[in-house]
Amino acid sequence: MRARRAIKVLSRIALAVTGAALLAGCNEDLGVSGNARAFAPIPEATLASFTAKGTTKNAPVLIRAFKKEAEFEVWKQGADGRYVYVKTFPMCRWSGQLGPKQREGDRQVPEGFYTITPGSMNPNSAYYLSFNVGYPNAYDRAWGHTGGSIMVHGICSSAGCFSMTDTQIEEIYAIMREAFAGGQHAVQMQSFPFRMTAENLAKHRLDPNIAFWRELKKGSDAFDVTKMQTPVGVCNRHYVFAKPKGGASFDAEAACPPLDVDKDVLRAVADKEARDDSEVQSLVAKGVKPIRIVYQDGGQNPAFAHRFAEVSRPDAIAAAPTEIVLDDSPKAKPVAVQIAAARRSVGDGLDKPEPATAVASASPRPGQRGTRALVSTAAVKPSPVSPTDVTGAVPAAFAAAPSAYAKDEPKSATRSFFDRIRGSSDANAGAVTAAPAAQAAAAAPAAPAVSKPGPQAGLAHRAPGGALDATAVALAPTSE
Repeated sequence: MRARRAIKVLSRIALAVTGAALLAGCNEDLGVSGNARAFAPIPEATLASFTAKGTTKNAPVLIRAFKKEAEFEVWKQGADGRYVYVKTFPMCRWSGQLGPKQREGDRQVPEGFYTITPGSMNPNSAYYLSFNVGYPNAYDRAWGHTGGSIMVHGICSSAGCFSMTDTQIEEIYAIMREAFAGGQHAVQMQSFPFRMTAENLAKHRLDPNIAFWRELKKGSDAFDVTKMQTPVGVCNRHYVFAKPKGGASFDAEAACPPLDVDKDVLRAVADKEARDDSEVQSLVAKGVKPIRIVYQDGGQNPAFAHRFAEVSRPDAIAAAPTEIVLDDSPKAKPVAVQIAAARRSVGDGLDKPEPATAVASASPRPGQRGTRALVSTAAVKPSPVSPTDVTGAVPAAFAAAPSAYAKDEPKSATRSFFDRIRGSSDANAGAVTAAPAAQAAAAAPAAPAVSKPGPQAGLAHRAPGGALDATAVALAPTSE
């Protein structure tokens, strides 16, 4: 009798420990060794794609993630040293809102430039397979951002991580494993709130994170114009996309050292930035209005719209995000006030089964609740903010462009115990709030249509920033 009772107690403890491990973070080791999943081969179709694009399985890899679009791109280095686009994986789940991660438990998926090393790879993950992205990096720590153990993993469940299906993470893991085997020491991961298009920048021009996002765009532009891995550093609590001269090193909180800048690259980036800014101004002049998107708890790629029951917090995914249309007229209220008022006005309306737009709408369609006017069309402008205090000038080439808002500085910085004992590596780079800003003038956009495709056997892959590539490898069914 006592033996049975002891067995029951031990069983309950085991279940409790396992549950705690699953809830504690995106990735905890459950002690399973020799995981065969970690040695799965790269699919033949993907290998064929490498060959067609002039690269190999052992060539260096670079990854890019876009939260709003819920897309995860893989790039491989070609024989000439430039990276070529290989494949886009639709993201099964991400949590939180657009914007950087700032503190432990905020459910935010990090944004910035991160470094993944062989030691970051976890073949024994409780989430099928995983690797640590390296949050917090130097930028995050300089701003006091807390938390850790942020992973790219399987299981399609997110609490601040980049969540994929088991089949997807098995392939991504294999691609990175072979790159490390070929001699790559670190993989750069670029994580963005959305694709840095003129349309997105025009729509989000009054978002409180816009100064930070424009800083990230400089690194994105550098990669876009060169197709070379962007050098990333942090000094004066800002990202710089160049290497220090003469073997110097970066101090994330000190003035920037002299930088070794490629003038041709700098010119190309400046030209792209000028073209994009001109397009943003044109869109604003045509009436594209500023918005703020509010999610119940993150999102997922539309390809998974039929799989609500298999993801974390399906109720939050079922409720489409709400677009709050902001007002930038001269007499408008501060942006923060508008956003708070709009969210109060929405109330439980965030559980709408279809995308909601925070503007007055026509009569609702049959079976649909009408949206309410969340923000007056004559009321919204960024509140004035004082410039970020900088102890040493960031080189002009990397200074953030004027923004409509500035992010408050967080307080303390600590790394999680699990992150420390795993020895997770971080890039000498990070997400830093850019100096704030001049007020932007603007108008507002109509809510974009959100497609909800039905069940499908496969998914065509999207060329970076372009149309879906029907010739690309279709998404394999999940093994969950």
